[in-house]
Amino acid sequence: MSATPQETAIRPFTFEFPEAELKDLRARIEAARWPEKETVADQSQGTQLETMKELARYWASEYDWRKVEAKLKALPHFITEIDGLDIHFIHVRSKHEDALPLIVTHGWPGSIIEQLKIIEPLTNPTAHGGSASDAFHLVIPSMPGYGFSGKPTTTGWGPERIARAWGELMKRLGYTKYVAQGGDWGAIIADFMGVQEPEGLVGIHTNMAGVVPPAIDAALIAGNPLPAGLSLSDEEKAAVDQLDFAYRHVYFAYQMGSRPQSLTGLADSPVGLAAFLLDHDAASLAMISRSFAGVTEGLTRDDVLDNITLFWLTNTAISAARLYAENTTSFFGVKGVSLPVAVSVFPDEMYQAPKSWAEQAYPNLVHYNKTPKGGHFAAWEQPELLVEEIRVGLRSLR
Repeated sequence: MSATPQETAIRPFTFEFPEAELKDLRARIEAARWPEKETVADQSQGTQLETMKELARYWASEYDWRKVEAKLKALPHFITEIDGLDIHFIHVRSKHEDALPLIVTHGWPGSIIEQLKIIEPLTNPTAHGGSASDAFHLVIPSMPGYGFSGKPTTTGWGPERIARAWGELMKRLGYTKYVAQGGDWGAIIADFMGVQEPEGLVGIHTNMAGVVPPAIDAALIAGNPLPAGLSLSDEEKAAVDQLDFAYRHVYFAYQMGSRPQSLTGLADSPVGLAAFLLDHDAASLAMISRSFAGVTEGLTRDDVLDNITLFWLTNTAISAARLYAENTTSFFGVKGVSLPVAVSVFPDEMYQAPKSWAEQAYPNLVHYNKTPKGGHFAAWEQPELLVEEIRVGLRSLR
């Protein structure tokens, strides 16, 4: 049965969080019950007590949600129902007529907050060091269970299904030629869009490339030795070491992937939520922790709390976590994309994708570059570098 016009309609979306909710948030932070200090001098046991106490102090006494709320409200928001679920998205069209449509997907523990810094440079390049020929029309959706999108009430909303929904979304918006971009889950979804090849998609850009050869990926996931007889370059050996570390330390993924509902405490304690969301990977945790110690390279304290507060106000900790339980694919493995692909490798990413692997995984590799700085949340941490990578990487597809 085909969907009705009402079901496929694109509707303007607005939101409002009353002051009472922010007051309750502050009260919960101030009432936090703290554990004892970690028994090590580093972050090997997770988010450190000193970091969390400073985060809580600032969150309750100085942080102003209304600042980022105003930024969000200044953007055009929409909702449309796809496959029975409301999908929220930001849609910013460039003033330049020949702009290339681009759908950008966030990751976990991210949200549309991740992309706020790249909107203006990508849609209005002439005001940000680019030319009119660099312009993009931007579509930035919230993944199911995240932010303002609907929360699935049944199983089945894994990355492949989200990729199909994004193809439907771009079709509804009338885009007959477009590209896709993402990091973290957004990279996996962009890869699957590349596999599915929805009408109009001409290529993708990824800042977390899925290029690990299947035999190597399977061995590392299982914690087994690599297959005998492999000849690896120094760059490939370094990637294997990074992947081995990553697979052994993505504890959040194992917990959310197997028992997301047991994390119910994240919906009750904002301090508990913050501690969990901060501990994504070692480099990101170190960077975020520095921001609460007065170092603002990469992210500010407000950047971090903008995202956590959106999770809290939308009560999406558990609904977002379920994406890991829905996933049946490797995070970093080859998906089988034959469309043109642009790859940007950031030095503090969970692994440095070797060019040799990228060339094998993406037979139509149109761009590969290693950036001088930045990590897992590129759009959020190093927006200028990512903007330039997107411009250059996708230029040949215009």
